[in-house]
Amino acid sequence: MPASQPRSRARDRNNVLNRAEFLSLNQPLKGNQESRSSGRKQSGQAGAAGAQNSNSKERRQSQQLPEEDCMQLNPSFKGIAFNSLLAIDICMSKRLGVCANTASSWGGARSMINLLGITGHGIPWIAGTLICLVKSSTLAGQEVLMNLLLALLLDIMSVAGLQKLAKRKGPYDVNPGLLDYLTMDTYAFPAGHASRAAMLSKFFLNHLVLAIPLRILLVLWALCVGFSRVMIGRHHITDVLSGFVFGYLQFRLVELIWMSSNTCQMLISIW
Repeated sequence: MPASQPRSRARDRNNVLNRAEFLSLNQPLKGNQESRSSGRKQSGQAGAAGAQNSNSKERRQSQQLPEEDCMQLNPSFKGIAFNSLLAIDICMSKRLGVCANTASSWGGARSMINLLGITGHGIPWIAGTLICLVKSSTLAGQEVLMNLLLALLLDIMSVAGLQKLAKRKGPYDVNPGLLDYLTMDTYAFPAGHASRAAMLSKFFLNHLVLAIPLRILLVLWALCVGFSRVMIGRHHITDVLSGFVFGYLQFRLVELIWMSSNTCQMLISIW
């Protein structure tokens, strides 16, 4: 039996019908099948390796995301607190906008509130300061008026610059008036009327001799001017509060660069 097996194998090798060129195309060789299966295995392994590489690249890219995207997907406590305060500010400002239009709850008092706001415009204050400066005949009065004029010009320029940078709109779509366009007070943050009223009240309290009732009325006037802008829907509450703070800082700056009497007389003589 063991000798017959080698003989049968040799016969199969010498048999012409068993050669590859005489086999049917529908019956592929074992070697071809093995090569195809190995090729499929290799292609499958290559595809799996490519998928693993793509997954690893995506993981690396996700790990290397900028901090801004990470903050948007998973906001921090500061971001949540800031957005919450902003939403509260907008909601409260809209509720307090009782004179935003004629259809509001206090729409009939809109003209009176606008008149109160005009007392905080920069153009009437600049015009009044120039008239008083022309009519003033004392050195002390001219010194105070010249520094007041400097403070008003500084307020208009700085508020206009900050509003252009922030570009925050008010809670209601209220068109600015003519005086607002002249003083470039077209955006909401910070409130120019509030900063001007705070600066003027602090300036007068420090450089004018006033009785106690007048000092109280001056402070109340500044507060009413600031919050009247919320009532007509031009500013948010935070805009007015920041305007008050900014007006105080402007007063401190004017105090630091206070012009002396000689400097004021020189400027008046040139003018």
